[in-house]
Amino acid sequence: MHIHFLDPYHAGRSPIHQLDPRVKLVLAVAFILTASLLPFGAWPSYILLLALILSIELLTEMGIPYFLKRAFLALPFMLAALPLIFTVQGTPLATFTLGAWTFTLSVEGVERVASIAFKSWVSVQMAIVLASTTSFPQLLAAMRALRIPKLLVAIFGLMWRYIFVLADEALRLLRARAARSGARRDAPYKTGGTLAWRARVTGGMAGSLLVRSFERGDRIYAAMAARGYDGETRTLPLPALQTWHWLVLGAGLIIYILIWLVGALIL
Repeated sequence: MHIHFLDPYHAGRSPIHQLDPRVKLVLAVAFILTASLLPFGAWPSYILLLALILSIELLTEMGIPYFLKRAFLALPFMLAALPLIFTVQGTPLATFTLGAWTFTLSVEGVERVASIAFKSWVSVQMAIVLASTTSFPQLLAAMRALRIPKLLVAIFGLMWRYIFVLADEALRLLRARAARSGARRDAPYKTGGTLAWRARVTGGMAGSLLVRSFERGDRIYAAMAARGYDGETRTLPLPALQTWHWLVLGAGLIIYILIWLVGALIL
């Protein structure tokens, strides 16, 4: 079993793939910042943001469903904003009682939750576009070129690489368990024990994974230090930005400013 499924990058020849990683990183961060700064209920600006991100997804030549399917995975985390429906004061929409508590559903609360959910959804889509069209080494090189602190870039790089180390160790444990497990094909019989037994085995595997990951991490760091690693990964500098790169960057930032102005002026 391979662990390459953890890498969201998909090679391609689309205009978004060929765009300089520094430009993509700046535009992606600016898009997310624009979505975050828009006031609640600025639906015309939200529609413009949605049209913009869908257009970008079309340019990637990977298909809009690819991004929508993965962006919906973030929706459960948006449920953290659900209590705002009842806590934000405003025009009552509905009232119901649960035991000794009375909850009032307000129009402003629904609008705020819907706004947070939408802005999070389009922001996640932009992050997926960035990760799917830019390899992680290119992202690290872009971060260095944009003068992001070297320590922070090093943390990002090590974190990404150690995800694959952890996945590899987990696959080793699963293979070992499968090699030592017997199974009967008879219908009335099931492999494994009770739920408590399965939980105990899973806990033991998690503890073993933690210990093995620490040990492997120490070996990897010792190998890196023996090869002269001093906290910074040195790579060749990125080429200078071409004129069309600057044009794309400027046009993108202007579009974001106009979208923000539409939302600010409407409200």
